[in-house]
Amino acid sequence: MTQAISILLCALGGEGGGVLADWLVEAARHSGFAAQATSIPGVAQRTGATTYYLEVFPTPLSDLGNQRPIFGLNPLPGRLDLLVSSELLETARQISLGMCSSDRTLLISANNRTLTTHEKMQMGDGRIDDAALLQLLQQHSRASHVLDMVALTRQAGTVISAVMLGCIAASGLLPLHRKDFEYAVHEGVPQESLSASQKASLRGFALAWDAVHAQTAQSKFVNAVLADARVSNAAPTTTHKPLSPELASSFPSAMHEVLGLGVERLMDYQGAAYASMYVERLRSVLASEQRHQAETSCAVTQEAARWLALWMAFDDIVRVADLKSRTSRWHRVRAEVKAKANDVLKVYDHFKPGIPEFAGLLPLFIARRLLRWDRQRSAKGLRPFALPIKIGTHSLIGMLLLRALASFKWLRVFGHRFAEEQAMIDIWLKAVVLGTQEDVQLGLALARCGQLIKGYGSTNDRGRDNLLHILRHLAPANIAGSDSSISNGASAQAAATLQERIQAIHDARTAALKDAGGVALDQALKTHGVPAREIKAQPIRWMPRAKSR
Repeated sequence: MTQAISILLCALGGEGGGVLADWLVEAARHSGFAAQATSIPGVAQRTGATTYYLEVFPTPLSDLGNQRPIFGLNPLPGRLDLLVSSELLETARQISLGMCSSDRTLLISANNRTLTTHEKMQMGDGRIDDAALLQLLQQHSRASHVLDMVALTRQAGTVISAVMLGCIAASGLLPLHRKDFEYAVHEGVPQESLSASQKASLRGFALAWDAVHAQTAQSKFVNAVLADARVSNAAPTTTHKPLSPELASSFPSAMHEVLGLGVERLMDYQGAAYASMYVERLRSVLASEQRHQAETSCAVTQEAARWLALWMAFDDIVRVADLKSRTSRWHRVRAEVKAKANDVLKVYDHFKPGIPEFAGLLPLFIARRLLRWDRQRSAKGLRPFALPIKIGTHSLIGMLLLRALASFKWLRVFGHRFAEEQAMIDIWLKAVVLGTQEDVQLGLALARCGQLIKGYGSTNDRGRDNLLHILRHLAPANIAGSDSSISNGASAQAAATLQERIQAIHDARTAALKDAGGVALDQALKTHGVPAREIKAQPIRWMPRAKSR
């Protein structure tokens, strides 16, 4: 060959991409080949990755005489021999840049995902479909190795760069031997003198070597891995406690799983009485649905069960304190930072509760006064009252404070927030029941609107306002008697056909999940002849001028 072997490495922050590039250069030079590496730094908050470009000339320096290869500093589209990535979407990102070609590029990628900032910011489920990404890898590579690098990393107790090195070595693309790659890791140190990190890196290297060789030996294994990855990512398995015989016989078998998860969640959230309320609410939805369909059908009830369980387990300061003080959370944090048994780990949690959080646990007459006082402050241009708190949850005092707050679960049912949420839930469920009695598809569209309720604070307020607006103009008209805010239900849609109303609800829900500002929602409402949301007054806050020095 007269051309250098071109390699592009993609790693996220803290994964040791720079170390991996150094290992590859050291392995090539140890074997007598010329190599060069360059890097392009990425950015923080999971909006990109740091890429490292390497070129290895496949002819030994001893055979070149006085000649030396001239290396490139950056990859050229379509001229890449090997792409290695520690994250599935990063692999697809490089493919979208045209780096890979179906007749030349070998792809080595993890099937693991680390969600991007854009995916996390979506109001709905913003995750990119893993199956589509895996299909993209197959279409734009001559061969590919896709494996669970995170699992191999955890098994070896090392960093993912060591696993990536093992994958590269086992691919056989580079004219190097296994001992050359291992030399780059242990740097010629005898086995008995290796450090703990070097031993862990060699374990990760060996596990990846075996995994890639297993894929290569079985030509059909890659297709099986891709199929398994699609199934595991598209429909993660869940477990729940078995339903009681009475409860199981009351609902179709198709919804036993979601019902079991909902009951288990609400038992943990508030107790048996609250879980029973959840079941009774679903019975009314199921009864209205079965009047129009066969008894085995439960699409509306199943959708309502999903969002009702999440809504009834709304976030408040008691819930946050409970989750942050659980043993499982402590174990998860220790695993994420890879803390050893003798390591000292300190965890500080920052809270900033405001008047709405405090008022949520107080009776209605007190909560209204506090909320009115807070609104008056905001109207004057002052920032809403908030109390910054820093708690060391690794300490005995910090943990006792959280557990004390979590013990106020019994107080939740007497609070203003609880009553407010239950009233809103009843309005939504009444709309679902009445919509189902009119048409099953209408009831299903209204049940899916429960997805609009999520988060806390201003996010939760926006979701409830959007849901109320949709119910006010598109839900069945006789829901008006349940709440004064639903005064003209379906009045704007009186002349519209049933299918137009169903489509309008679907479009409004989809648009509301696109952006927090609600621009897409207002546009969708206007398209269907529904008034846009009312503009809310926002206080003007004057910032003091900075003093000049």
